[in-house]
Amino acid sequence: MRDLRVQLSLLNHSVGMRAGLKDADLDCLDLISIHAPISPSALATRAGLHPATMTGILDRLESGGWIVRERDPDDRRAVLLRAVPERNRELFQLYAGMNALMDELSSDYDREQLELIAAFLQRATDAGAQAAEQLAATRPTETVPPKN
Repeated sequence: MRDLRVQLSLLNHSVGMRAGLKDADLDCLDLISIHAPISPSALATRAGLHPATMTGILDRLESGGWIVRERDPDDRRAVLLRAVPERNRELFQLYAGMNALMDELSSDYDREQLELIAAFLQRATDAGAQAAEQLAATRPTETVPPKN
């Protein structure tokens, strides 16, 4: 899992560089694409980022044409974020090589095996989210000092 995480991180970094996006910007854009419409504060929570940091990321994404900020129809004082589909197609093109390789890899498995793999990956994702929530709930004074 660590090797996979590192390889996906390297791929995402390369995609982000080609698209002119910082790693955190690409992560936030992905979260916006998945959870839109989403408020900036909800995005900050999902991304584990401070709201002030989120403002800079959103400003860069908006000025790059990656997202739009819209008024919440239920609360005119609130803002909702949406990804711009036309710009996101550019990202899909950058991931085309990985998608083709994943299609090829998946063809080696039958439906039942793919369902098992998908279930495992979902459970691993849920475990990672739970671990991140637990870590975020831990006060910084409770961190373990590095060993010499």
